[in-house]
Amino acid sequence: MENLAWNEQYNIGVEVVDKAHAKLFRIVNKLKNLLENQESPRTACEEGIKYLESYTMKHFSEEEAYMRSVRYADYARHKKLHDNFRDKTLISLKQDLQLSHYSSLAVERFLGCMSGWLTGHIMMEDQAIVGKVTIKKRYDLSSEISIISRAVNRAMQDILQVEAKLVMDDYKGQNIGKGFYCRLLYDIDNGGKVQLLLGVEEQLVLKAVGLVLMASPTKRTAMVNAAALQIFEQLFHHMGRLFRSEASYSITSDDMLTRDQFRADFMRGYPCRLLFSTRLGYFIFCFRTWKAPKQQAPETPADSSGSAEAPESKKTD
Repeated sequence: MENLAWNEQYNIGVEVVDKAHAKLFRIVNKLKNLLENQESPRTACEEGIKYLESYTMKHFSEEEAYMRSVRYADYARHKKLHDNFRDKTLISLKQDLQLSHYSSLAVERFLGCMSGWLTGHIMMEDQAIVGKVTIKKRYDLSSEISIISRAVNRAMQDILQVEAKLVMDDYKGQNIGKGFYCRLLYDIDNGGKVQLLLGVEEQLVLKAVGLVLMASPTKRTAMVNAAALQIFEQLFHHMGRLFRSEASYSITSDDMLTRDQFRADFMRGYPCRLLFSTRLGYFIFCFRTWKAPKQQAPETPADSSGSAEAPESKKTD
């Protein structure tokens, strides 16, 4: 794992906040170095992660105090992001660590999620406090998210035989490591369009392929890639029911994306951006909808005066 590089673009111009951000970067980097040192005992990682969590909570408190002092207009929404990270994301990540007995992979995923959330939050949400960026208002998707979460959990149980738990309802594109990515466009009954963007950590796909092939693949092969297409096809079929789309789609290799292609498409903007955690890895679910433009009826040719020509009437004697 590469270290987080601190640079001036992360500064928002508020000393107490900037110092805390820089220290969080140093803590994450120290933990990454511990992870790479195979001789480091598990207790060192445990204590380091506890300290990172404790300092993050301290920083949230200081940052919220500053926002209140300047009467930041978007304080309530910003604080909710902090609360969700503390009450959902961190709890789920810590559960993964405990269930895996702090395995190297689980610690790496924890640090990857922390790094991605930290940099994304600083560059967007924290910069907005001082007016360096403008946050676009999002529709309230809270009621839809609960429905989507249940649908995703059911799909993951049916297809991959794992339970999925929502850990982030404002996913910002954090890298989940090696993964499979796919995009598909649905037509829905009201003439609208729905585009889904999915990402599945590689371990999850390998596990599912192993169930199908009665084997335990450890790396990508042509057979694994072909099986991954079928898994995505089943996922899209399950998800299509959310949008009342009963159309059957055949996923091809053209629908699969590289990590860079996924990132580029993600940056185009998805109002719903969710990150789920399972015991085997992460699952990304993003969607956006829009109405297809109505086709205009062809215009009747006009004469030189600009008025439509009347059809010739039949003459009668």
